[in-house]
Amino acid sequence: MTRWIEADQVAELLKPGMTVFVAGATAEPRTILDALAQSGDACACAGVRFVSVSVPGMNGVDFTTFHPEAKSTAFFATAENKANVASGRVDFMPMQYRAIYDYLEHDLPIDAVIVQLPPADKDGMISHGISADFLPAVLDKAKWVIGEINTAQPSPLNSLKLPESQLDYAVKTDRPVPTYPVSKINDTARAIGNSVAELIGDGDSIQIGIGAIPDATLAALTQKNDLRLHSGMIADGVMKLAIDGNMPGKLTIGATLGSQDLIEWVGQSEQMIFRPVSFTHDPATLREIDNFVSINSALEVDLFGQVNGDMLNGVQVSGTGGSVDMMRGASLSKGGRSIIALNATASRGTVSRIVPALPANTATSALRTDIDYVVTEFGARRIKHLPVQARARALIELAAPEFRGELRIKWASLNS
Repeated sequence: MTRWIEADQVAELLKPGMTVFVAGATAEPRTILDALAQSGDACACAGVRFVSVSVPGMNGVDFTTFHPEAKSTAFFATAENKANVASGRVDFMPMQYRAIYDYLEHDLPIDAVIVQLPPADKDGMISHGISADFLPAVLDKAKWVIGEINTAQPSPLNSLKLPESQLDYAVKTDRPVPTYPVSKINDTARAIGNSVAELIGDGDSIQIGIGAIPDATLAALTQKNDLRLHSGMIADGVMKLAIDGNMPGKLTIGATLGSQDLIEWVGQSEQMIFRPVSFTHDPATLREIDNFVSINSALEVDLFGQVNGDMLNGVQVSGTGGSVDMMRGASLSKGGRSIIALNATASRGTVSRIVPALPANTATSALRTDIDYVVTEFGARRIKHLPVQARARALIELAAPEFRGELRIKWASLNS
């Protein structure tokens, strides 16, 4: 039997030693989190470990701020928690999405789950809403499930469901679903997006991330036909392709990251199929998709073909996410390809993102054996099957012209 409570009563349920999973993306329970943040001495968060897969730029809670003795396990550094990640106050765990799911499902005891959900339907079933990614890994194993029932959360037709009776506690709320800001596309992103689009053919199934380059890529796909989507997330550019008929079939995703218009469309569209990370990022699933193309961004690519996607100057600024899962899935697909797309420079053109070798204080996100295509505003090259020296030459050609001479010199010194 579900017990309905107020948001500020959730603090009373937490006890030292508990591990609490907090849903992220559009399922982030913001009313409950706001109440926990404001509960002060009433919040028994001392010794409570909060675990969440937060989306940088969308989910902005540092759970360690709830209490001086609260603990947090994070898989992404965000603007809000990166200082505490660096200090060790937040325990950062570098894991790919599929590994995170397995960790949550099999290796981590969960005392409570807190998640935002839509209201139950007439049959007493509750949709997972427009974010299904990690929730199935923890629902059945948790001792308590606390649902923040938001009347603004959509109930898409093809999403997973749970019986309302599975909720031990529920909180009523009516507030906007979390959104992700739509990126501004500049000329550089547009040039990169155009080059990526040239590598995609009619009928291909794509996976794509979020940000200016993915948005520019989606905007450049308007001349392609019969595109399909199998992705960990959906962004606004996919909506336009689907409405315009470029993506006429079913769209398989795990979470929604975009505008209010996207949220409303996804909640009503018959095209959407929501599936958990155990399906969207699983190699057995991906290898069965012909012509699967993964499209992801990076911070740096070195001349060996190693990819850094989540650290800057030795500081954790994001997480590895699901990009490598998708890259490896594309390598298993018949006709599959993976693409890493990035600006050739950073810091207003003063720093090259094509580097001789990743710095000693920077971890590798994707191995040199994972790399396939690399795209910058200076072109696209497939380096997957190139020998070491040839791939270095190809990557130097993708660097900004003013850095190419220095890259050649440093590469020669690495090989001397």
